[in-house]
Amino acid sequence: NAHAAAPSKVLRHASFGASGMAWSDIQAIMGNPFVKLVAVADVDLNKVANVKAAYPDIRIYQDWRQLLDKEAKNIDSVNVSVPDHMHAPIGYSAMQLGKHVYGQKPLAHNIYETRMLTTIAREKSLVTQMGIQIHSQKVYRQAVAIVQSGAIGKVKEVHTWSNKKWGDVGAPPSRTDPLPANFDWNLWIGTAAERPYVTGHYHPGNWRKRLDFGTGTFGDMGCHIFDPVFKALALTAPLSLRSIGPAPDQWNWAVNANIRYVFPGTAFTADKTVAVTWYDGDARPPAEIRALIASTKPISSTTVDDTGRPGKKQRQSEPDQGSIIIGTEGILLIPHIATPKLFPEVKFADYKLPDVAGTHHWTDWAEAIVGGPGKPSAHFGYAGPLTEAVLLGSIAARFPQTNLNWNAAKLTFEN
Repeated sequence: NAHAAAPSKVLRHASFGASGMAWSDIQAIMGNPFVKLVAVADVDLNKVANVKAAYPDIRIYQDWRQLLDKEAKNIDSVNVSVPDHMHAPIGYSAMQLGKHVYGQKPLAHNIYETRMLTTIAREKSLVTQMGIQIHSQKVYRQAVAIVQSGAIGKVKEVHTWSNKKWGDVGAPPSRTDPLPANFDWNLWIGTAAERPYVTGHYHPGNWRKRLDFGTGTFGDMGCHIFDPVFKALALTAPLSLRSIGPAPDQWNWAVNANIRYVFPGTAFTADKTVAVTWYDGDARPPAEIRALIASTKPISSTTVDDTGRPGKKQRQSEPDQGSIIIGTEGILLIPHIATPKLFPEVKFADYKLPDVAGTHHWTDWAEAIVGGPGKPSAHFGYAGPLTEAVLLGSIAARFPQTNLNWNAAKLTFEN
């Protein structure tokens, strides 16, 4: 079997990316004693100090293709924790070689790439997991259990939002800056069109704002925040969507998105369809919707930085990121990230939250590869359709005030 783990329960692993989210993923995966880190590839060799200090025996590459060429026989699994536009080229190449993949969110930079990753994972029976780690935490699992238990009745509509502002306006600066030493700009550009290097405009962090490299606030946070809604309602591909927010310019994603999806109804919805509306930046659900979660006590939630680590605690009338699920019998607030909360508070004063346990998102994946008890629940068969739904919002943003009717089977808009 070309993609079986090495014998004696040793998982030989390589990382694409060495710092930021990649370093966070490496540490989480290497927390399992049966995992051995063999190699790391990063286009910026200035960012490999941490991983080299922690794992002095690893082999370091600047070109991800060289790592796959030279280490294919020495590795069983990889994590792909690089900018969005390179998720598919690297992930697909590794999967063609039969490697199990932990892929950062969004699964890929566009919908076609996402479908290809989902398909090859299924065809090759690979063990996969997308980096939506809150999916495995207790608080998101409780939210799913609350909805599916019928505590709020059948779901009528959903509103979901993030206050992040991964967007910009205007052309990149018209200069070319000197390249840092030990940094391969052409490799960083990867599949995108050539352009001059401009300090700080793309690398290391602002690529999320740029159309060619990132996926805006949608791609960064949509896969997280849509996730418990998608799971709880057992959603599939949307039927249609409409953006009433600003469009991106030719270089950058916009902020303050407002996108309304219409999904087919499920066993958990009140009608034959259900509307899910996304807001980001300064955009928020209408005042009458937010009034439904007016709490007698401030609501606590935790912000998350771009490596996925919890940031500062927030206590306010509503969280900076989260979802409101409106049912026929009550309302569920899912803060990102905190304990879900039911409204009206008087009605649910004695409600006991479901007793569900969280698991370790990375360990579930690693153990599944070596035949252990873990089971990845954000495998690409689940995460692929979730990512497609999220990234459809990024397409809708380019066609404001237009109803787009989606045919998921054909990967086309029917109108």
